[in-house]
Amino acid sequence: MISVKTASGFLCHVFIFGAAMTIVRHILEDKGRQVWSVRRDDKVYDAIKLMADKDVGALVVLDGSKIVGIVTERHYARNVFLKGRASPQTRVDDIMERNVVCVGPDRSIEECMALMTAKRLRHLPVTENGALVGIVSIGDLVKSIISDREFMIEQLAHYISGNHRPD
Repeated sequence: MISVKTASGFLCHVFIFGAAMTIVRHILEDKGRQVWSVRRDDKVYDAIKLMADKDVGALVVLDGSKIVGIVTERHYARNVFLKGRASPQTRVDDIMERNVVCVGPDRSIEECMALMTAKRLRHLPVTENGALVGIVSIGDLVKSIISDREFMIEQLAHYISGNHRPD
Protein backbone atom coordinates (compact mmCIF):
# COMPACT_ATOMS: atom_id res chain seq x y z
CA MET A 1 0.00 0.00 0.00
CA ILE A 2 1.21 3.51 -0.81
CA SER A 3 -0.25 6.89 0.09
CA VAL A 4 -0.53 9.51 -2.65
CA LYS A 5 -2.28 12.81 -3.27
CA THR A 6 -4.74 12.90 -6.15
CA ALA A 7 -4.92 15.72 -8.69
CA SER A 8 -7.54 17.53 -6.59
CA GLY A 9 -5.47 17.16 -3.44
CA PHE A 10 -7.15 14.22 -1.70
CA LEU A 11 -4.84 11.82 0.06
CA CYS A 12 -5.56 8.24 -1.00
CA HIS A 13 -4.23 4.90 0.05
CA VAL A 14 -3.62 2.84 -3.06
CA PHE A 15 -3.33 -0.90 -2.90
CA ILE A 16 -1.39 -2.55 -5.68
CA PHE A 17 -3.91 -3.84 -8.21
CA GLY A 18 -6.69 -2.50 -5.98
CA ALA A 19 -8.79 0.59 -5.66
CA ALA A 20 -7.88 3.84 -3.97
CA MET A 21 -9.45 4.18 -0.55
CA THR A 22 -10.16 7.61 0.83
CA ILE A 23 -11.48 7.99 4.34
CA VAL A 24 -13.42 10.83 5.97
CA ARG A 25 -10.28 12.12 7.69
CA HIS A 26 -8.72 12.83 4.28
CA ILE A 27 -11.70 14.89 3.19
CA LEU A 28 -11.58 16.92 6.40
CA GLU A 29 -7.85 17.50 5.93
CA ASP A 30 -8.59 18.90 2.48
CA LYS A 31 -11.76 20.93 3.10
CA GLY A 32 -11.16 21.89 6.70
CA ARG A 33 -12.95 21.10 9.92
CA GLN A 34 -15.18 24.17 10.18
CA VAL A 35 -18.67 23.27 11.36
CA TRP A 36 -21.36 25.92 11.53
CA SER A 37 -23.84 25.42 14.35
CA VAL A 38 -26.89 26.85 16.09
CA ARG A 39 -28.58 26.30 19.42
CA ARG A 40 -31.98 24.63 19.72
CA ASP A 41 -33.61 27.86 20.96
CA ASP A 42 -32.33 29.92 18.00
CA LYS A 43 -34.94 31.06 15.49
CA VAL A 44 -35.20 29.23 12.18
CA TYR A 45 -34.81 32.56 10.35
CA ASP A 46 -31.36 33.03 11.91
CA ALA A 47 -30.39 29.45 11.04
CA ILE A 48 -31.45 29.86 7.40
CA LYS A 49 -29.61 33.19 7.19
CA LEU A 50 -26.45 31.55 8.58
CA MET A 51 -26.75 28.74 6.02
CA ALA A 52 -27.08 31.31 3.22
CA ASP A 53 -24.21 33.46 4.53
CA LYS A 54 -21.87 30.47 4.87
CA ASP A 55 -23.14 28.70 1.73
CA VAL A 56 -23.92 25.45 3.56
CA GLY A 57 -26.99 23.23 3.51
CA ALA A 58 -26.97 22.07 7.14
CA LEU A 59 -26.15 23.26 10.63
CA VAL A 60 -25.38 21.07 13.61
CA VAL A 61 -27.53 21.92 16.62
CA LEU A 62 -25.44 22.03 19.79
CA ASP A 63 -26.19 22.21 23.48
CA GLY A 64 -22.79 23.35 24.70
CA SER A 65 -20.50 20.95 22.86
CA LYS A 66 -23.06 18.12 22.68
CA ILE A 67 -24.80 17.37 19.37
CA VAL A 68 -28.56 17.46 19.96
CA GLY A 69 -29.77 17.77 16.38
CA ILE A 70 -29.20 18.83 12.82
CA VAL A 71 -31.20 21.32 10.79
CA THR A 72 -31.10 21.43 7.00
CA GLU A 73 -32.65 23.36 4.15
CA ARG A 74 -34.94 20.36 3.69
CA HIS A 75 -36.20 20.70 7.28
CA TYR A 76 -36.97 24.35 6.61
CA ALA A 77 -38.80 23.64 3.36
CA ARG A 78 -40.92 20.83 4.78
CA ASN A 79 -41.53 21.99 8.34
CA VAL A 80 -41.69 25.77 8.06
CA PHE A 81 -42.38 26.97 4.53
CA LEU A 82 -44.85 24.26 3.48
CA LYS A 83 -46.67 24.41 6.82
CA GLY A 84 -47.12 28.17 6.68
CA ARG A 85 -45.03 28.80 9.77
CA ALA A 86 -43.12 32.05 10.27
CA SER A 87 -39.37 31.46 10.40
CA PRO A 88 -38.70 34.50 12.67
CA GLN A 89 -40.98 32.96 15.34
CA THR A 90 -40.24 29.23 14.88
CA ARG A 91 -37.44 27.72 16.98
CA VAL A 92 -34.81 25.39 15.51
CA ASP A 93 -35.89 22.86 18.15
CA ASP A 94 -39.32 22.67 16.48
CA ILE A 95 -37.98 21.47 13.12
CA MET A 96 -34.57 19.85 13.70
CA GLU A 97 -33.78 16.16 13.32
CA ARG A 98 -32.99 14.76 16.75
CA ASN A 99 -31.66 11.36 15.67
CA VAL A 100 -28.37 12.54 14.22
CA VAL A 101 -26.32 9.97 12.34
CA CYS A 102 -22.60 10.62 12.85
CA VAL A 103 -19.49 8.90 11.55
CA GLY A 104 -15.92 8.61 12.73
CA PRO A 105 -13.01 10.06 10.74
CA ASP A 106 -11.73 6.61 9.76
CA ARG A 107 -14.91 5.54 7.94
CA SER A 108 -14.43 4.95 4.23
CA ILE A 109 -16.15 7.10 1.65
CA GLU A 110 -17.97 4.02 0.35
CA GLU A 111 -19.35 3.26 3.83
CA CYS A 112 -20.54 6.86 4.19
CA MET A 113 -22.21 6.79 0.76
CA ALA A 114 -24.03 3.58 1.66
CA LEU A 115 -25.15 5.04 4.98
CA MET A 116 -26.32 8.29 3.40
CA THR A 117 -28.23 6.38 0.72
CA ALA A 118 -29.88 4.02 3.20
CA LYS A 119 -30.85 6.81 5.62
CA ARG A 120 -31.61 9.42 2.90
CA LEU A 121 -29.10 11.91 4.35
CA ARG A 122 -27.07 14.65 2.71
CA HIS A 123 -24.83 15.60 5.66
CA LEU A 124 -22.88 13.54 8.20
CA PRO A 125 -21.33 15.14 11.27
CA VAL A 126 -17.95 13.62 12.08
CA THR A 127 -17.11 12.83 15.70
CA GLU A 128 -13.96 11.54 17.32
CA ASN A 129 -13.80 10.54 20.99
CA GLY A 130 -17.22 12.14 21.49
CA ALA A 131 -16.18 15.52 20.05
CA LEU A 132 -17.49 17.10 16.85
CA VAL A 133 -14.52 17.41 14.46
CA GLY A 134 -16.16 18.19 11.12
CA ILE A 135 -19.00 17.51 8.74
CA VAL A 136 -19.10 15.93 5.29
CA SER A 137 -21.76 16.38 2.66
CA ILE A 138 -22.87 14.17 -0.19
CA GLY A 139 -21.08 16.63 -2.48
CA ASP A 140 -17.80 16.13 -0.59
CA LEU A 141 -18.12 12.36 -0.99
CA VAL A 142 -18.97 12.52 -4.69
CA LYS A 143 -16.02 14.85 -5.32
CA SER A 144 -13.73 12.43 -3.51
CA ILE A 145 -15.02 9.38 -5.39
CA ILE A 146 -14.60 11.12 -8.75
CA SER A 147 -11.10 12.19 -7.79
CA ASP A 148 -10.19 8.65 -6.71
CA ARG A 149 -11.51 7.20 -9.98
CA GLU A 150 -9.67 9.77 -12.10
CA PHE A 151 -6.46 9.05 -10.21
CA MET A 152 -6.84 5.29 -10.65
CA ILE A 153 -7.52 5.69 -14.40
CA GLU A 154 -4.45 7.90 -14.72
CA GLN A 155 -2.27 5.40 -12.86
CA LEU A 156 -3.56 2.48 -14.94
CA ALA A 157 -2.95 4.43 -18.15
CA HIS A 158 0.64 5.14 -17.07
CA TYR A 159 1.12 1.49 -16.15
CA ILE A 160 -0.29 0.23 -19.45
CA SER A 161 1.75 2.67 -21.50
CA GLY A 162 4.92 1.71 -19.63
CA ASN A 163 5.43 5.19 -18.20
CA HIS A 164 5.95 4.04 -14.64
CA ARG A 165 6.68 6.87 -12.30
CA PRO A 166 7.37 6.71 -8.61
CA ASP A 167 4.83 8.65 -6.50
